[in-house]
Parts: sequence; C-alpha cells; structure tokens
Amino acid sequence: MKLLLALARGMLARRRRQTLVSVSGVALGVAFFIAIASLMRGFQTYFVSQIIDVQPHITIKDERRNPLPQAVEIAYPEAAIALNGVKPVDRIRGIRAAGDKIAILEAMPGVAAAPILTGSALLRYGSRDVSATVTGIDPQRYVQVANLGKDMTQGRIEDLRSTANGLIIGVGLAQRLGVVLGDTVNAVSPRGVALQMKIVGIFRTGIVGLDQGQGYSLLKVNQILQDRSNVVNQIVLRLADVTRAETLAREIEARFGDRTESWEEQNANFLNIFVIQNAIMYSVTGAILLVAAFGIYNIISTVVFEKTRDIAILKSLGFTERDIQLLFLLQGLVAGVLGAVLGCVIGTFMIEGLAQVRFGVDAPSGNDRFIMAREWQIYAVASGFAILAAGIAAVIPARRAARLDPVQVVRGAA
Repeated sequence: MKLLLALARGMLARRRRQTLVSVSGVALGVAFFIAIASLMRGFQTYFVSQIIDVQPHITIKDERRNPLPQAVEIAYPEAAIALNGVKPVDRIRGIRAAGDKIAILEAMPGVAAAPILTGSALLRYGSRDVSATVTGIDPQRYVQVANLGKDMTQGRIEDLRSTANGLIIGVGLAQRLGVVLGDTVNAVSPRGVALQMKIVGIFRTGIVGLDQGQGYSLLKVNQILQDRSNVVNQIVLRLADVTRAETLAREIEARFGDRTESWEEQNANFLNIFVIQNAIMYSVTGAILLVAAFGIYNIISTVVFEKTRDIAILKSLGFTERDIQLLFLLQGLVAGVLGAVLGCVIGTFMIEGLAQVRFGVDAPSGNDRFIMAREWQIYAVASGFAILAAGIAAVIPARRAARLDPVQVVRGAA
C-alpha cells in the first residue's frame, strides 16, 4: 500500500497545474457547501429555537381530533350508511378532570405541565378598542413551561398575584392601545362580563402576532372574565427533550382522548419549507462538487492515457489488475482528501466572514447578523461527499487502466 501511495503521489506531482486546478475545484465546492449549509442550518435552528421558546412543546386542547361516532354507526359498523345533517351536541367546553390529568403528566420524567384558559376580550382605553386574546395562567406553573419571564421588558410575572385584576400585554398591543405600565383598561368578554384591569407588565417576543394581540392574567381572573368558573381549556407542556414531543403527544392523545398537538404539528408548514430549502441547498452545492469531480476524472484519464507503457511495465513486474485499479483510485482519493481539507479551511473563513455582516435592523433577539451554525456534522458531510465524488470520478479511468493488456501495449510500442 505504501508503494502504491508513493506512486500515486508521484503521478499527481508531475502534473502540478492540473492537480492544483482539480484540488481547488473540490476545495471551493466544499467551502461553498459548508458556508451555505451553515447559513441555512443557523437560520433554521434560530427559527425553531424561537418557536420552542415562545410556544409550549405540547398543547392539550378541550376538543377531539375526530367527532364521536353516532349510535347508528356503532350499531352497524359494517353497514352502508349515509349520515347527513347531524348537529353537534352542546356541551360545556373545557378539559375534564384537568387536575388529575396534570398530576399524571407531571409524574412523567422530564415533563412540566400548566393549565390555562384562553379567550378573546375587547380591551378599551379611552376611545380606543382593541381585540386581544387573554390567557389565564398560574404564574408558578407557567414559568416552568414558557419563557414569558425572559421576554418581559417591564414588570414581572409575579405582579399578577400582587395586583388585583393584573394584566400583562405585548409591546405591540400596548402601542395600539396607547397605554404604559400602571394604566387601567376595561376588558369586555364575549359573554358580556366587564372588568377593569391594570397593566402590570409588558413583554416582547419578536413575533408580531403575539406582541400585538396577546395578554396574560391570573387563571381565576380570566375564568371570571370569560364567565367560565373552574374551567381549563388547554394544558401546555414543556419537555426536557423536545425531540420527544411528537411521540409523547400521540401517546397522550391515545390515553386521554383530547386533541394533543406537538410543536412540530403546529408548525408543520414552516418545517416543510425547511425540507424544501435543504433539498435545494444540497442540490446546488452537490452540483458544484460534481463539477469539481469531473476535473478529477479528467486528470486521471489523462494520466492513464499518458502512462500506458508504465502500466504495462508495472503489470510485467507483478502488479495485479487490483493493484493498478487501486493505484489510480488512490490518486482520485488523494485529490479529494486534499480538496476536502483545504475546503474546510476556506469554509471556516467564509463562515467567520459572513458572521461579521451587519444588517443594521432592530432585531428582537439583539442579533442583527447572519446566524451561522458551527457544527462538525456540516464539515463531515461536505468532506465525505467530496471524497465520495472524487472516488467515483476515479473509478472509470482506474478500471480502464486495470484492463490494459501489457503484451498488446509492448507489441504496439515496438
């Protein structure tokens, strides 16, 4: 193997210009692959982290995914029945036995649960009326499942307990109402219940929909406002391992019967866009590496053509077809490895350069630059793909060299 490697290195060294062009092509392909993948991965990771920070990992709702079967469907499950005009039965909305379900959920390892009641309300301040969604929470439990405390710009979540009818609203909602911390607004629910509520906190998540239309109050206060005493219409969960969300959501729904949605299900449209983005990214960068692989194919094919007599001599000295094929395959792999190493270095510089680009915008997270993912997996995938492409590009000329008949070569030369 050492002899074959030395021969391969010598053949590449004699054609420095072509070798340099091929290695440079692979290096640039790897570098662009790393830079683009880092940029895309960084954006996707940031977006998902923002979703995970703002939204619960799992939400249990007071509804069913599919309507309950009718009596005739239960009595005749296999019959050809057409059921039309069935009106839903009025029932008191709310999660039944919410306390027992929360106790069961909290007994699961790595799970934190909190009951909430959400409902709409019309907030009135002076002559301004703004519709908002008010969520009733238990502050002690809610801080374990959401990062509302981190998003507070004024006030504290604990002020909901120390203030009668306290209300925390988003910064956009505060601007629409024209209120500041300490002001009192009138809240009117669809049931006609009216309460005077004091602004005890303002938060900013960076998600416009939440900042402009979301408010939080004590659970008991919102139950009074919505005229739904002791009712909880959602249970929100936060997991220590977010990757368990989808599996655990299906288990909870099968056990309790209530519709249970994971954060993946609630944001499936965005996650599907990421899949398409990744497909486009890998197609473009993969095409760059394939073009670079053609350079390796070209140089090895040229070496095989020019070294026909040398191949015949090697075979006459006892080198087998496998040795000859391995010799030229090693040349492709050496070029691929050199290009991958150089590409990783260039890619690192490109990542650091892109990370310094500023946009001069007011970002809620305080980061107005490209968000780059510095993950070793990106380097591994780029290098592996480059080496694989180089190896495949070297296979065809290597097999052609291995099939040369030394007798015919020497006879033709004579």
